[in-house]
Amino acid sequence: MFITFEGIDGSGKSTQARLLADALAADGRDVVLTREPGGTELGERIRELILGGEHVAPWAETALFAAARAQLVEEVIAPALARGADVVCDRYIDSSLAYQGIARGLGLERVLELNLHAVGGLLPDRTYLLLIEPEESARRLREPGDRIEREEGGFRTRVAEAYLELSAAFPGRITTIDGTRPAEEIGREILDGLRQRS
Repeated sequence: MFITFEGIDGSGKSTQARLLADALAADGRDVVLTREPGGTELGERIRELILGGEHVAPWAETALFAAARAQLVEEVIAPALARGADVVCDRYIDSSLAYQGIARGLGLERVLELNLHAVGGLLPDRTYLLLIEPEESARRLREPGDRIEREEGGFRTRVAEAYLELSAAFPGRITTIDGTRPAEEIGREILDGLRQRS
């Protein structure tokens, strides 16, 4: 299985990715937990460039995310899937579609096309989208760290709306979850749902 977690900053996706990976490993499965951007030496350096700097042009940002993603697929995700492992990833293509394609206005189709080329068409089997209100995101990120977290509140609202648009466009792959519930409760729901499917 290739499972990804998405949501606006502070939605709890990193926590859920870790909980799922731990639960699958406890079941005796071979599990790889990774994140975007990052997960490889190149990806981590790109992460520092994108998130640590000041202004980055929208298409430069998009291309850098796609480059990090291409490296992650080639170096980590594809080999893991090829050997029969489960891959759990904190963010993937949907982040670029929401943040750059829709919220930054670059165009959903254009950003999707770029990314599909970058990853050789590899899409997740299942994506869990954790939903919280933009105000809750701001509350959870009392001291926003990276460049994108520091964007004005209107951008966070546009990203939240973009994710809802994606969930409507890809209902067969994206499952929406109320991210305000207790983390353990969400984790059990996700794990039970995956066990029923496999």
